[in-house]
Amino acid sequence: MPVLNVYDIEKTKVAEVELNESIFGAEVNEHILYEVVRMQLACRRQGTASTKTRSDVRGGGRKPWRQKGTGRARAGTSRSPLWRGGGTVFGPHPRDYSYKVPKKVRRAALKSALSMKVKEDKVIILRDFPMDEIKTKRFQEVVDRFELGTALFVLDEKNTILEKSSQNIKSVKMMRSEGINVYDLLKYDSLVLLEPSVKKIEGALLS
Repeated sequence: MPVLNVYDIEKTKVAEVELNESIFGAEVNEHILYEVVRMQLACRRQGTASTKTRSDVRGGGRKPWRQKGTGRARAGTSRSPLWRGGGTVFGPHPRDYSYKVPKKVRRAALKSALSMKVKEDKVIILRDFPMDEIKTKRFQEVVDRFELGTALFVLDEKNTILEKSSQNIKSVKMMRSEGINVYDLLKYDSLVLLEPSVKKIEGALLS
């Protein structure tokens, strides 16, 4: 069973916490990580690209010249795809790229991602993050103290002060435990968990 240190924001060890083996010590399955990230990225695609076919382009109703006798190729409309200003052949049209993988697979991928972070020693657990006012500079000091590169902070509940203090730091993303996902876990180097969020994550993935 993985055991990690719990720190305060001064980087002083204050306790230890045992993590659930089936969630933070599971075997890493790279294939399902790929499948779930692919699904997440597909669901984020807007799918709004659109082009006009020859029937959608305005004009071109009159035959440009008579069928025979001019020496030129036959033409029935100036909006032919062969002409400049004509329609597009097989161009993109609005579509929905989203699809779903089974819930069981999504859960397994989340466990794999969390376990991978633990095995890579990229998980930091904080007892709490006390801040009385919105202060980006103070938040950045904590990030520098722990020598974090890019970091994903996971909260157990809404914390407006922390969320607004971090929103101007491009290397940091703040989210609540219910929003944790595979793509963000893999995108950011470090995972910073507030201690109460650990139990929330375990409770959600064990239910």
